[in-house]
Parts: sequence; C-alpha cells; structure tokens
Amino acid sequence: MSTATITPQLVKDLREKTGAGMADCKKALEESGGEMQGAIEYLRKKGAATVAKRSDRSANEGLVATKTSPDGMTAVIAEINCETDFVARNEEFVQFVDQVAQTLLNARQHDMESIWDINTGTATLRELHNDILAKFSEKIELRRFEKMESDGFIADYIHTGSRLGVLVEIDAPNPNDKVRAYMRDIAMQIAAMNPMFANREQVTEDVIEKEKEIYRQQAEQEGKKPEIADRVAAGRLEKFYQENCLVEQSFVKDSTKTVNDVLREIGKEMGRDVKIRGFKRFMLGESTGE
Repeated sequence: MSTATITPQLVKDLREKTGAGMADCKKALEESGGEMQGAIEYLRKKGAATVAKRSDRSANEGLVATKTSPDGMTAVIAEINCETDFVARNEEFVQFVDQVAQTLLNARQHDMESIWDINTGTATLRELHNDILAKFSEKIELRRFEKMESDGFIADYIHTGSRLGVLVEIDAPNPNDKVRAYMRDIAMQIAAMNPMFANREQVTEDVIEKEKEIYRQQAEQEGKKPEIADRVAAGRLEKFYQENCLVEQSFVKDSTKTVNDVLREIGKEMGRDVKIRGFKRFMLGESTGE
C-alpha cells in the first residue's frame, strides 16, 4: 500500500487500538505497507527497542499495587514506576499495573527475569510491557515486588493515590468479615505509623545494642552517672519498642487501645490466640537499602 492510500481513518483506527501517537501510527502503517497487524507489531517492537534509550532516565513516579487471593493465603505487593504523574494517572497505565500485579499473584516464578515471559491469557507480560512503552515515551519499569504465601490470612491495603501499600499476615486462616475489617485496620495502621517490626521478638540484638548505646550516651551527656545511664537506656528502649513494634503501638483508630488489644478482639472472634507473623510496606520511590 502506498503512503497516499494510508488514510487518516486507518491511522485513527491504529491509534484507537494501540494508544500510540498519531505520527508513530502513520510511520508504523508506512513500514507495514498499511497492514494493521504488522503496524501493531512494529509499534510493539518500537516500544521494546526504546527501552535501552530510556535506561538512564529517572522513573520516580508510578503506582504501588497489591493483590490477594480470595482465601487470603497468597498476596503480592509491587511498585511499577514511570517518569511523570501524568502517565501514573493515565487509565491505560493503571490497567497495566493491575495486570502486572494479577500476573505476579498467579505466577509460580518469583525472579524478576522469568516473570516477563508469563502469558496473561492475551499476551506475555513482556508484550504488554512493550505495548505500554510504545504508547508513552517514558521509562516504565517494575521496580520491585514481593509475594507472600501463608497457611494463615493476609490482608492488604492501598492508601488513597496508590503511592503506599501494605500486606499484613496473621497465623489464623478463614477469618469472618469482622476479622477481615480488623485486619484492614491493622494494615492501615502500618501504612500510617510505619513500624519497623511486628513485635519485639523480631528486634535483632544488633538493633537493641545500638539503641541502648545511643541512649546511654545521651544520658551521660545529660550528666547521669554510668549506672543511672544504664537504667535510663533501659527505659528509653521500652519507648523504642512501643513506637517501632506494631503490636505495641497505640491504635490509630482508638488511642485507648494498642494493636495488641485489637489482636485480642480478633482472637475472641476466631476462638484462638492470634499473632501477626509479618508485614510488607511499600512507599513509592523510597530507598530499599539495596
């Protein structure tokens, strides 16, 4: 097909199918001789080819997504980045993020490389990635993800704006609706208060000794004798536990309770003692310490 016979309607149809820019659609149709499927493949390849060109660009915007299985025994949390808030709020990008999260939830593969070859039912994740790259001239990447599998129950929470997400696990399966609501509240607590540990048993000796040394030095600088400084350090360590261990924090929805009190209420509902095993908290763009 000649350039003259590539009509504006054909370009428009390709744009509606792919979301790519008008100029890119016209170029794709020219390269494919006006054949629609060939033009779509051209745009996919173009998306893949431009990844290297964008590799040195900064992608600090994006979304955090969570997915859980209906029984709450499998869950995933992921951060997908782009360069601008404009793209992060675009419905097609939002749908791509949702597809990635759902694929990660269902996948047996857990490494960053092999997940791109997973077939979503309509295309591989790599093909979907190439599609979204072809639509937006930005660096778009899966920055990180974590999958949790449990014989208990995992609740999730996404804060408004999808820039912060949480997964939290208890050691009891098959919760009723009341317990699920409690668990969502605890996930919201993690989002708001950013605890370092689920409980004090998870605090390592290295952390404890580092904190005690800081408190001792503070007390000595205040003029306390060494034996008094030790007692001051022990008291301040208790405050550290209360602020940084989830179960000891004051409950954000009712300051007369701790999270441990909420766990006791969950235990009454479930007819057994219930413990929090752990949690994952992703905030968009935060340092992961890697």
